[in-house]
Amino acid sequence: MARGARPGRDGEIAGEARGAPVVALDGPGSSGKSTVGAMAAARLGFRFCDSGLFYRAATWLALQRRVPLDDGPALAALVPDLRLEADEAGRYTRVLAAGREVTGLVHVPEIDRAVSEVSRQPELRTALLPRQRELALGGGIVVAGRDIGTVVLPDADLKIYLDASLAERARRRGLERGIAAHDAESADARRTLDELRARDATDSGRETAPLRVAPDAVVIRTDGFTLEQAVDAVVALIRALPQAGGAAGGGPAGSSVPQ
Repeated sequence: MARGARPGRDGEIAGEARGAPVVALDGPGSSGKSTVGAMAAARLGFRFCDSGLFYRAATWLALQRRVPLDDGPALAALVPDLRLEADEAGRYTRVLAAGREVTGLVHVPEIDRAVSEVSRQPELRTALLPRQRELALGGGIVVAGRDIGTVVLPDADLKIYLDASLAERARRRGLERGIAAHDAESADARRTLDELRARDATDSGRETAPLRVAPDAVVIRTDGFTLEQAVDAVVALIRALPQAGGAAGGGPAGSSVPQ
């Protein structure tokens, strides 16, 4: 991005001669957007952020401090204590809450069940917007989430919506939890399916920043795709951008930590 560029109104990234592109990668739970986005970014030498980590961190801290999960103002007050840090590859994967490393604590079933209620609170979403938009400064980043292309970065150079059927997403979530594919009818597998269905309903039905496909997004449905095929599809779309200049990797675009 040109020197002096700044976030514009409603999430626009303003400034002449923007450098490497900003990519918004949205999709429902377990659609693969975090894994695919991180791998695509690494291949292109871009930074990567899963914006959902902010909400998972807020959920973890709220549970620790016994903050009601439907108290929007109280949840918004937690934001100054939340921080994402980048690794040497420019991936914002390290999660800190109140100065404590909680990266390994925000992907457990307890957080999976509670994060939907937390993330629907408009006060929290509003408080997190500047933190999320700041990451896009300088370009060369893939930001994954549920409302990146519609709310957080509506002026992104490329918007992709990664989708998959509910059954396929439940299978993937189950594998993450150690549920074998042939156990699809087990109680744990059915519980996983029900949790995803409920999360879809909450995300799509909330009044503030609902999950939806941006009108100008490219939809990639990944049922039947291998992981590599999904990554290939995303990388091809990014490389086709004029700003990408045929990016082919070679290190991260930068791993500083916006605050």
